[in-house]
Amino acid sequence: MQSKIMLDEIQADMQTPTLLHEKDGHAIYWLGITEESVFRCNVYLIVDGDEAILVDPGSRNHFEQVRARVSQIICPEKITGMILCHQDPDVAASMVDWLQLCPASTVFTSPRAQVLLPYFGVKDYAWHDIEDEPVYCFASGRKIRFVTAPFLHSPAAFTTYDESSSFLFSGDIWAALMTSWQLTVSEFSGHCAQMDIFHMDYMASNIAARGFVAKLDALVIDAILPQHGSIIPAQFVSPALEYLRALQCGTDIAYPA
Repeated sequence: MQSKIMLDEIQADMQTPTLLHEKDGHAIYWLGITEESVFRCNVYLIVDGDEAILVDPGSRNHFEQVRARVSQIICPEKITGMILCHQDPDVAASMVDWLQLCPASTVFTSPRAQVLLPYFGVKDYAWHDIEDEPVYCFASGRKIRFVTAPFLHSPAAFTTYDESSSFLFSGDIWAALMTSWQLTVSEFSGHCAQMDIFHMDYMASNIAARGFVAKLDALVIDAILPQHGSIIPAQFVSPALEYLRALQCGTDIAYPA
């Protein structure tokens, strides 16, 4: 058992995994990738006993990087699952490589994404329908919960709430495009401008944003972990929720009338 990790005090090592949470055999790591781009992608790993689930494993271009970082924690062949919050290649394309390495692993995704994922080149794999079964229980009894987020930005989008850590893996929601990247947000008002660059173009509407936030009312969230940009620690979760409630984006801008 380890005492609570203070996310805002963590410094990421770009060559090694970064431990974000660890308690009673349940651990969460930031794996990340080395990419000189404002579109830098975050890859995460949940380890619970003998189970290991990648969250948004990323593109095929970065498979070898991610596998090398996983190997610093566990044997990569022991990956048991992948959470694919939607079908975009920066999120999901490396599923082809991971299924070749770990053919028994389970793909956690939505039915709408599942229609498209086989077009990456692999059709025969086990998948968990997050809409039909919105809670997954590890062998330990600990749980992750899937919260759908349609049209933020994909019709297939969903987020993943880890009950043990109270972390919300948010996919493209709360993503930011950053020229000067850091692991966690240290100043929220300035970070909003970096989220605006992404959200105003990619997210569908204020109706979708507010509807999704309403689904989170019953959850205690200690951190938001997006696929692009910086992790939002506990002190900025409330402002982050308010950011979405007020967001004008997508069709609000394209069709103002």
